[in-house]
This record gives sequence, structure tokens and C-alpha cells, in this order.
Amino acid sequence: MATLARSSRRALATTLSAYLRRGQSQFRRPLATEAQAAIKESSPDRVKWDYRGQRKIIPLGQWAPKVAVDAYVAPSVVLAGQVTVWDGASVWNGAVLRGDLNKITIGFCSNVQERCVIHAAWSSPTGLPAETAIDRYVTIGAYSLLRSCTIEPECIIGQHSILMEGSLVETHAILEAGSVVPPGRRIPSGELWAGNPARFVRTLTHEETLEIPKLAVAINDLSNSYSSEFLPYSTVYLEVEKMKKSLGISI
Repeated sequence: MATLARSSRRALATTLSAYLRRGQSQFRRPLATEAQAAIKESSPDRVKWDYRGQRKIIPLGQWAPKVAVDAYVAPSVVLAGQVTVWDGASVWNGAVLRGDLNKITIGFCSNVQERCVIHAAWSSPTGLPAETAIDRYVTIGAYSLLRSCTIEPECIIGQHSILMEGSLVETHAILEAGSVVPPGRRIPSGELWAGNPARFVRTLTHEETLEIPKLAVAINDLSNSYSSEFLPYSTVYLEVEKMKKSLGISI
């Protein structure tokens, strides 16, 4: 009797599992067929590929970020509003450049490294320019925060540094890692500053000032090897879209 009961339970379980599998497959097949019929090539419900969303370029009103053809902007970067990235410049992974209130400019052969945040206010409490301007051959270390400041050519901003509204870093100046520059503070040319708040440490030697642009060029060379792994990253495609629209060509 025990053997007969076990055989009956085993047969019942096999029959039930086969029935359930058959029912699930029959249930999925009509749903898949209906979904394919509902979303056709010309259907408005079909999601079209928009490569602008992939590039993380965010136009705001009449302002659209501008990226030079030979500049490198990593895929995970966010550029919003009045942002200009000039020739040879590079913006690395995770950086956010918010030009929603004022202009942000990254100069020739300058670099903004990983996880930096650059913003610009409507106006500066010091009366100085509220836009954020980074001139040529400038290196901005990773995790730095810049807001409505001006950095003149050939400077180094160390990692985790903070530059507040109206601050000015003059040519051939260096900020050590973790420095905090208060609003309206000026870092004179050819000097090394550090601390919170930033204080004068010493005067740079002539050899040290010569190494500043070399660092920017080395990072630019490194960015070229990265950019070769991606499609050309620029805003030229916007002009192509305008031309297609003017000619009546579908995008």
C-alpha cells in the first residue's frame, strides 16, 4: 500500500507540473503577440533612440553647452546650460558643470578631473564677475568645488579644494589639496597656498612654474587615448540636425 501511495503522489505531481508549464507558455504567447502588434515601426508609442540623452548634454532654454571637436568629455559627465569647453580641454568621469545661472568656461588644454562640481551664481556678493572662468593650461584636481571664481592661465588646483564666489587665482599659482579659498580672496601669481582658509606657504621656483603647463599637456595626451575609444563628442550634430530640418530631411 505504501508503495502504491508513493507512486500515485509522484504521478500526480508530474501531471500537475506539466499542466502548469503548458498553461504559462500559452499565457505568455498571446501577450507577446499583442505587444508586438501594438507597437509598430510607425507607432507613436515606439521609443526612438535619442543619442543626446546618452551624451548628458542638457540645453536650458536658449542656452546649450558647447564642446570643441577635439575636447574630451567623459560619458558620465553632466553639462547643463551656458557651458563652453574649448579645444584640447578634458572633463573627466562624474564631473558636473552647471551653467544654469551663469557662464562656465573651460579654457584651452585645461582639465577638470573626476567628480568635480562647477557652478556659477546669478551675481557675486563681492561685485566681481559671477561667471566661472577657467583659462588655459589649468588643472582642477578631483572632487573640487568651484563657484563663480576666476582661474588665470597655468594654475593647479589640488584635489578636494573649494573656491568660493569672487575668488581669483592668478597666473602660475598652486593650491594644495584640501584648500578652501573664501569669497573675494585673491591668490597672487607665483605663490603656493594651502589650508582652510587658504594661507600663503611659499613662493614657487621658476622650475616649478614651468612644470604647471607640462602637467596640463600630459593630461591632454592621456585624454586623447580615452577619446579614441568613443565616438567624436561635440555639438556639431546639433548643426547637422538644423540643416536636415531646413532641407526637410527627417532626423
